[in-house]
Amino acid sequence: MPGRLFAATLPLIVALLACSGEPVEEPPAAKGVAPLAIAIHGGAGTILKANMTPEREAEYRTILGAALDTGYAILERGGSSLAAVEAVIVMLEDSPLFNAGRGAVFTHAGTIEMDASIMEGRGRNAGAVAGVTGVKNPIRLAGKVMTESRHVLLSGEGAEAFAREMGLEMMPPDYFETERRRRQLERARAAEAERTSDAGPVPLIDPEKYGTVGVVALDGEGNLAAGTSTGGTTNKRWGRVGDSPIIGAGTYADNSTCAVSATGTGEYFIRGVIAHDVAARMRYGGAALGEAVRAAIDTTLGDLEGSGGVIALDARGNVAMRFNTPGMYRAAIDGAGTRTIAIYGDEQ
Repeated sequence: MPGRLFAATLPLIVALLACSGEPVEEPPAAKGVAPLAIAIHGGAGTILKANMTPEREAEYRTILGAALDTGYAILERGGSSLAAVEAVIVMLEDSPLFNAGRGAVFTHAGTIEMDASIMEGRGRNAGAVAGVTGVKNPIRLAGKVMTESRHVLLSGEGAEAFAREMGLEMMPPDYFETERRRRQLERARAAEAERTSDAGPVPLIDPEKYGTVGVVALDGEGNLAAGTSTGGTTNKRWGRVGDSPIIGAGTYADNSTCAVSATGTGEYFIRGVIAHDVAARMRYGGAALGEAVRAAIDTTLGDLEGSGGVIALDARGNVAMRFNTPGMYRAAIDGAGTRTIAIYGDEQ
């Protein structure tokens, strides 16, 4: 706050010194103090008020609000956008309400395989992991891949070996398992078994595929960052990896355009390179953030008949949150300080 007060009074100081005839040079620290902003999603999908108990809805709104406040407080203290993104995603990974970390969905084999990625907008450095099973917080591992390795994406046993080298906390399988996700797997298996051999392939759209978490943030230095973490989709097979750890599909950040985190049916987000599509519309087409997000979801994703949504943030603190599903768990504080917490499609 002192830095922001100084920035606000700087024009008066400059004017007074100019009148005295003394040469004036604006101090570097006072140049371009950026607004602070953060946005969060907890997954998009078939999220209907009719299917939600008041108690469960209150749980979601409470943790979204707490996560929002945690991230914004880091930014207010002068912390980096990367620090805010990682800290908030850790909170959401630790909650059994979301399909990330504890509470991740089950594979067809009854195991849990998690993906995550993080990216910073200043140098467009990034780190990601796929198919990890015992790492308590996959987003922390993605961060270590970015800062402590020469790679961008690590997977499976290799990623977990790297996690141990980095001293990250590991957990047994039962830490991640919840009864709610177990029941989802049982329903998915039963539905699969009911299909006849000539019914065609199982559709990719999963009505219960929600809970992926993501965060985008803008810090006082004007740096953007984005991160995403997920357990994937219920009943997935063969080491399936979705968009969340794929830079440009589920996560993207570039100070010159925006930061984006996606959620939805990952195969379509990969094919449409949706996160980068938003940034490309801004960089090459001159689109404003809201226009770019609308086109990416309504046109690029829509043309593929994919489902899901994104949260996005630009360097001016503008926030855009758009989805083509009945709901998306979401929260934001934009550059003007406007606070939003919402779940359903008919909420502003």
